[in-house]
Amino acid sequence: MNRRRRIYEGKAKVLYEGPEPGTLIQHFKDDATAFNAKKHAIIEGKGALNNRISEFIFVRLGEIGVPTHFIKRLNMREQLIREVEIIPIEVVMRNVAAGSLSTRLGLEEGTPLPRSIIEFYYKSDALNDPMVSEEHITAFGWAAPAELDEIMQLALRVNDFLVGLFLGIGVRLVDFKVEFGRLWENEQMRIVLADEISPDCCRLWDISTADKLDKDRFRRDLGGLLEAYQEIARRLGVLPESRPPKGMGPVLVASNSPNGKPN
Repeated sequence: MNRRRRIYEGKAKVLYEGPEPGTLIQHFKDDATAFNAKKHAIIEGKGALNNRISEFIFVRLGEIGVPTHFIKRLNMREQLIREVEIIPIEVVMRNVAAGSLSTRLGLEEGTPLPRSIIEFYYKSDALNDPMVSEEHITAFGWAAPAELDEIMQLALRVNDFLVGLFLGIGVRLVDFKVEFGRLWENEQMRIVLADEISPDCCRLWDISTADKLDKDRFRRDLGGLLEAYQEIARRLGVLPESRPPKGMGPVLVASNSPNGKPN
């Protein structure tokens, strides 16, 4: 079998050249990172769970007309996706005060926000993904005003859908991070949802107990990250009761302790 050409490797995923022009293979790693990778561990089975959860969510979003890069899942760790030009902005949707928002504004974690709030962060590991405004985004040409309007509209649609989806399985969607890209088809360009949606980039709290079922279990040294991800997958119906992914505890590589935004 020919060796696949690696296009890009990030903290939690690797992109390989796809089988057809305009496609890529997105591979989900078992790496868990926080605080711009200052804290890093390998948690066996995490990548497979994120692949299944993200697949489920992207398929459901596609069913309601949200354009995405997702084509199909290939195996337990990989998806076939459309190649897009990633817009260098992380879009964070917040419904409840938590993480860096609580720290910045002195809000108690768990405080419901008056309305859902959209924040933008410039994708730059070297700069620790600084928070930016709409003015920064358009002034520096990271996205045109019309593109930014479309991104905001799509982010709000995704938020509305996910709030209801998770509410239906007894989970509060506190906040989440998404990314968007430009998909070129002939001479036509459209904005599509890209990257992933999984417990790695969402804050998910059990409605009854307020238990954290997301990456904060790793950020805050709470333990049980794999079990939390398994619980989300089980409630969504993508994890067969009889065959949970086997895993082990985290293998710690580095550590740090400040609160962070979803990443």
